[in-house]
Amino acid sequence: MSCQPFVGHIPDNCLYCRETDMWVRDDHGQLLIGATAFGLHRAGEVIAFTAKPKGAEILRGRGMATIECHKTVLAVHAPISFRLIAGNEDAEAHPSLIGASPYAEGWMARGLPLDWANERTCLCGANDYRQYILGIDPEARFEP
Repeated sequence: MSCQPFVGHIPDNCLYCRETDMWVRDDHGQLLIGATAFGLHRAGEVIAFTAKPKGAEILRGRGMATIECHKTVLAVHAPISFRLIAGNEDAEAHPSLIGASPYAEGWMARGLPLDWANERTCLCGANDYRQYILGIDPEARFEP
Protein backbone atom coordinates (compact mmCIF):
# COMPACT_ATOMS: atom_id res chain seq x y z
CA MET A 1 0.00 0.00 0.00
CA SER A 2 1.18 3.45 -0.84
CA CYS A 3 2.28 5.75 1.97
CA GLN A 4 0.98 8.73 0.02
CA PRO A 5 -2.64 9.88 0.41
CA PHE A 6 -4.99 8.83 -2.35
CA VAL A 7 -5.62 11.46 -5.03
CA GLY A 8 -7.94 10.33 -7.78
CA HIS A 9 -11.29 10.19 -9.49
CA ILE A 10 -14.37 8.27 -8.31
CA PRO A 11 -16.95 8.60 -11.14
CA ASP A 12 -20.60 9.12 -10.29
CA ASN A 13 -21.78 6.75 -13.06
CA CYS A 14 -20.51 3.57 -11.35
CA LEU A 15 -21.53 1.48 -8.38
CA TYR A 16 -18.80 0.38 -5.97
CA CYS A 17 -17.97 -2.62 -3.82
CA ARG A 18 -16.22 -1.68 -0.57
CA GLU A 19 -15.09 -5.26 0.10
CA THR A 20 -13.26 -5.66 -3.22
CA ASP A 21 -12.52 -2.05 -4.25
CA MET A 22 -14.16 -2.81 -7.59
CA TRP A 23 -16.63 -0.81 -9.69
CA VAL A 24 -19.58 -1.94 -11.80
CA ARG A 25 -21.33 0.01 -14.57
CA ASP A 26 -24.40 -1.02 -16.56
CA ASP A 27 -23.61 -0.83 -20.27
CA HIS A 28 -26.88 -1.50 -22.13
CA GLY A 29 -27.75 -4.62 -20.11
CA GLN A 30 -24.18 -5.85 -19.88
CA LEU A 31 -21.92 -4.99 -16.98
CA LEU A 32 -18.46 -3.51 -17.18
CA ILE A 33 -16.35 -4.29 -14.14
CA GLY A 34 -12.97 -2.97 -13.06
CA ALA A 35 -10.73 -2.02 -10.17
CA THR A 36 -11.24 1.37 -8.56
CA ALA A 37 -8.51 4.00 -8.63
CA PHE A 38 -8.39 3.69 -4.83
CA GLY A 39 -7.97 -0.10 -4.96
CA LEU A 40 -5.17 0.32 -7.50
CA HIS A 41 -3.56 2.98 -5.30
CA ARG A 42 -3.49 0.43 -2.48
CA ALA A 43 -2.23 -2.44 -4.67
CA GLY A 44 0.46 -0.58 -6.58
CA GLU A 45 1.39 -0.60 -10.24
CA VAL A 46 -0.18 -3.46 -12.20
CA ILE A 47 2.44 -5.24 -14.31
CA ALA A 48 0.33 -8.24 -15.41
CA PHE A 49 -3.39 -9.00 -15.73
CA THR A 50 -5.15 -12.26 -16.61
CA ALA A 51 -8.94 -12.66 -16.80
CA LYS A 52 -10.87 -15.91 -16.46
CA PRO A 53 -11.87 -17.60 -19.74
CA LYS A 54 -14.89 -16.38 -21.71
CA GLY A 55 -18.12 -18.02 -20.64
CA ALA A 56 -17.01 -18.57 -17.03
CA GLU A 57 -19.72 -18.11 -14.40
CA ILE A 58 -18.19 -16.13 -11.58
CA LEU A 59 -19.98 -15.79 -8.26
CA ARG A 60 -19.83 -12.68 -6.10
CA GLY A 61 -16.70 -12.74 -3.95
CA ARG A 62 -14.96 -15.39 -6.06
CA GLY A 63 -11.90 -14.89 -8.26
CA MET A 64 -12.56 -13.27 -11.63
CA ALA A 65 -8.96 -12.47 -12.61
CA THR A 66 -5.44 -12.09 -11.28
CA ILE A 67 -3.19 -9.08 -11.27
CA GLU A 68 0.50 -8.99 -10.60
CA CYS A 69 2.04 -5.98 -8.93
CA HIS A 70 5.74 -5.47 -8.23
CA LYS A 71 5.70 -7.38 -4.95
CA THR A 72 2.71 -9.70 -5.15
CA VAL A 73 0.12 -11.54 -7.22
CA LEU A 74 -3.48 -10.78 -6.21
CA ALA A 75 -6.75 -12.54 -6.92
CA VAL A 76 -9.34 -10.06 -8.15
CA HIS A 77 -12.66 -10.87 -6.46
CA ALA A 78 -15.94 -10.29 -8.28
CA PRO A 79 -18.16 -7.55 -6.82
CA ILE A 80 -21.26 -9.30 -8.26
CA SER A 81 -22.10 -12.64 -9.89
CA PHE A 82 -21.85 -12.68 -13.68
CA ARG A 83 -21.16 -14.74 -16.79
CA LEU A 84 -18.00 -13.50 -18.45
CA ILE A 85 -18.55 -12.29 -22.00
CA ALA A 86 -15.01 -10.96 -22.37
CA GLY A 87 -11.93 -10.09 -20.41
CA ASN A 88 -10.12 -6.97 -21.52
CA GLU A 89 -7.57 -8.34 -23.99
CA ASP A 90 -6.00 -4.89 -24.42
CA ALA A 91 -5.36 -4.74 -20.66
CA GLU A 92 -3.88 -8.24 -20.74
CA ALA A 93 -1.46 -7.12 -23.47
CA HIS A 94 -0.84 -3.72 -21.85
CA PRO A 95 -1.55 -3.96 -18.09
CA SER A 96 -0.56 -0.33 -17.54
CA LEU A 97 -3.98 0.57 -19.03
CA ILE A 98 -5.59 -0.62 -15.78
CA GLY A 99 -3.83 1.99 -13.67
CA ALA A 100 -3.78 4.72 -16.31
CA SER A 101 -7.50 4.52 -17.14
CA PRO A 102 -9.30 2.30 -14.62
CA TYR A 103 -12.82 3.48 -15.54
CA ALA A 104 -12.40 3.47 -19.33
CA GLU A 105 -9.77 1.53 -21.31
CA GLY A 106 -8.59 -0.28 -18.14
CA TRP A 107 -11.82 -2.18 -17.40
CA MET A 108 -11.29 -5.84 -16.52
CA ALA A 109 -14.44 -7.75 -17.44
CA ARG A 110 -17.63 -7.47 -19.47
CA GLY A 111 -20.40 -9.78 -18.34
CA LEU A 112 -24.04 -10.65 -18.00
CA PRO A 113 -25.36 -10.37 -14.45
CA LEU A 114 -26.60 -13.56 -12.78
CA ASP A 115 -28.47 -11.94 -9.85
CA TRP A 116 -28.32 -8.20 -10.49
CA ALA A 117 -31.60 -7.30 -8.75
CA ASN A 118 -30.42 -8.75 -5.43
CA GLU A 119 -26.68 -8.17 -5.61
CA ARG A 120 -26.74 -4.54 -6.70
CA THR A 121 -27.98 -3.76 -3.17
CA CYS A 122 -24.52 -4.84 -1.91
CA LEU A 123 -22.94 -2.02 -3.91
CA CYS A 124 -22.82 1.66 -3.04
CA GLY A 125 -22.88 4.92 -4.96
CA ALA A 126 -19.92 7.22 -5.54
CA ASN A 127 -20.60 9.51 -2.54
CA ASP A 128 -20.76 6.55 -0.13
CA TYR A 129 -17.60 5.08 -1.65
CA ARG A 130 -15.79 8.42 -1.21
CA GLN A 131 -16.82 8.43 2.47
CA TYR A 132 -15.51 4.85 2.80
CA ILE A 133 -12.16 5.97 1.33
CA LEU A 134 -11.98 8.93 3.74
CA GLY A 135 -12.52 6.52 6.64
CA ILE A 136 -9.38 4.64 5.59
CA ASP A 137 -7.38 7.58 4.24
CA PRO A 138 -8.54 10.86 5.87
CA GLU A 139 -6.14 12.86 3.69
CA ALA A 140 -7.59 11.50 0.43
CA ARG A 141 -8.51 14.04 -2.24
CA PHE A 142 -10.94 13.50 -5.06
CA GLU A 143 -10.44 14.88 -8.55
CA PRO A 144 -13.43 15.97 -10.63
